[in-house]
Amino acid sequence: MRCPFCGYMESKVIDSRPTDENVKIRRRRECLSCKRRFTTYEIVETLPLVVVKKDGSREAFSRTKLLNGLLRACEKRPVSLELLDSAVSKIETALQSSLEREVTSLHIGELAMQELKGIDEVAYVRFASVYRQFGDINTFMDELKNLLNSK
Repeated sequence: MRCPFCGYMESKVIDSRPTDENVKIRRRRECLSCKRRFTTYEIVETLPLVVVKKDGSREAFSRTKLLNGLLRACEKRPVSLELLDSAVSKIETALQSSLEREVTSLHIGELAMQELKGIDEVAYVRFASVYRQFGDINTFMDELKNLLNSK
């Protein structure tokens, strides 16, 4: 591992510990040349996941884009970033564990709504209103009725 301070190619691992529900390994390293310490993260390399959008176009799955969508739905709500990051991890794990390398944006949206439903109902309705493109108040009310009936 190249030292970010002096560029020397050799370092030694001082400490290793799992992070993010054992998905990543955090390593503290020390450069053998300048003796400065730095942190690296090791993750399993996964196959790329392609999202098929409503218009038929394709793009690489973006964890950040999904998290940003959930953050917008939870704006001004008492929902922690850690909880949303955990929800995104669950969704990403579900997508990666399926045998499909292409997944529709509709499927990702449904998974996101399932997660939000358990986290915050107001955020769920916000997300659903954008995701399902509610055209009028009746569609909105139908979704609210479904939410109340599912309790």
